[in-house]
Amino acid sequence: MKSFILWAGIFGLTAARSPLTVQTDTGVFTGLQNDDYSGVREFRNIPFAQPPVGELRFKPPQRLPKSTKHYYSTRFPPSCPQFVSNKPTFFNLFTPYLDANNGNQNHSTGFSLQTGSEDCLSLAIWTPYDVSPKSKLPVIFFMTGGGFKTGGIDEPGQIPAPWVNRTQEHIVVTINYRVNIFGYPNAAGLDNPNPALLDQRMALEWVHENIGNFGGNPKAITMWGQSAGAISTDYHNYAFWDKPIVQGSFSQSGTAVKSVTSTDFAQSNFTFVAKNLGCDFPNDATAELQCMQQVSMDQIENYIGQYSGSPGLTFGPIVDNVYLFSDYPARAAAGKISPRPAIFSDAANNDADLVTWPSSNVSAGPYQPTVNAGTLKDWVCPTANTSLIRTAANLTTYRYQYAGQWANQNPYKWLGAYHSSDLVMNFGTYYYNVTNATVGPSAAEAKTSQVMQDHILAFMKDPVKGPPAIGWHPYHYGGDVLRFGEEGIPMKNVSGYAIDGPCFGNGTYNPFP
Repeated sequence: MKSFILWAGIFGLTAARSPLTVQTDTGVFTGLQNDDYSGVREFRNIPFAQPPVGELRFKPPQRLPKSTKHYYSTRFPPSCPQFVSNKPTFFNLFTPYLDANNGNQNHSTGFSLQTGSEDCLSLAIWTPYDVSPKSKLPVIFFMTGGGFKTGGIDEPGQIPAPWVNRTQEHIVVTINYRVNIFGYPNAAGLDNPNPALLDQRMALEWVHENIGNFGGNPKAITMWGQSAGAISTDYHNYAFWDKPIVQGSFSQSGTAVKSVTSTDFAQSNFTFVAKNLGCDFPNDATAELQCMQQVSMDQIENYIGQYSGSPGLTFGPIVDNVYLFSDYPARAAAGKISPRPAIFSDAANNDADLVTWPSSNVSAGPYQPTVNAGTLKDWVCPTANTSLIRTAANLTTYRYQYAGQWANQNPYKWLGAYHSSDLVMNFGTYYYNVTNATVGPSAAEAKTSQVMQDHILAFMKDPVKGPPAIGWHPYHYGGDVLRFGEEGIPMKNVSGYAIDGPCFGNGTYNPFP
């Protein structure tokens, strides 16, 4: 017995001193040293909320209890429930590294992601290897995109180890959050139709409370999201305006004013799915919800993934006037917006890979005026309007446009700087090649990635003084915007009129500057 106590004591002391073992409020986690980047340690699976299963399915996340249980955080968590697209898309044909890892599953089955699970509310942390709780490094908290339907931590092109290894000056956190019907159920039997937003908030609160033990500074957290994650990031600027926790935010292709919210105020979509899965309880919302909480995850995802009838089924954010609102300009004018500085960015030809994938003459691509119209309507102009809203509220805003085109990332020249193509530049994973690429990354590509990373890091370190110190000044209408990657040039300043002007009737939009 004495030898067991002695062994346990030695193990506990060793674990406490190991750079790979960190104690938090909710457990002790042992991570690993990255195989390819020795200057990085990573903790791949840290739960931040109770598993949203059984009676907790479709409901807001619940906090984890205090714990000293030991976990090995060496494998990525399963992605939250989602289905694989049932049709060819640019992403599943050319950039599967930007989709959630689905094992050996076909990329266009329409079936439930085989690597998915409801027990998914976890986050992952990447830090420099040699850090201590005294390091107080800035932290960036990332939320993946995916149209509020897909996404998660385990996306190969969005693993930040190369970036952390290069700088040794910051920490990256990536989270899972519920998507589609599990994240935005909008059921009549629920008080909150948007539990995914609260998943994100609970993850952020966990990071704020625990990141110091990993060497991070809880007072220097930047919230960052791309696409649906970018829109979510800006939602937080309004939903938690008086308690933002973060010192700044970064919305990469998406803002709160982009029109992506559900219009299913009759809450008919959830009932339609429930009825077709055997949960037909007219006029009894509680029974309908309880029944759907017992249907298998795969059955729900497979039904939605294979469905192609009428009415159309969409599950996404919906205005509830508690966390999501119908009039963001009015809220900003009333001061109900986070006072923290923010970055907003877009890709120059953002809509090129989002249109229905060309079924013929793919070398020529879609009709470019249609792509331009979509890029303006859904991306450039919401960003321009958000900039004006923030300017009117005297809030610090930085802007950039990504215009890079690289042989290993562009299977067709007409794609230009397409939606999500800037992600690999941020993460430093530009070494991934699209499906039919015949060459690898270029020196100019690598340099552009480094310059982009350095500007984001400057914001993370000090969102007020950091960017201006390297020549990136707050935006005002017509003022300069940074442009990364144009014609292989890592960075240049361009006039905001050239980008935003067409949104206000001035000039025409050029996605190939």
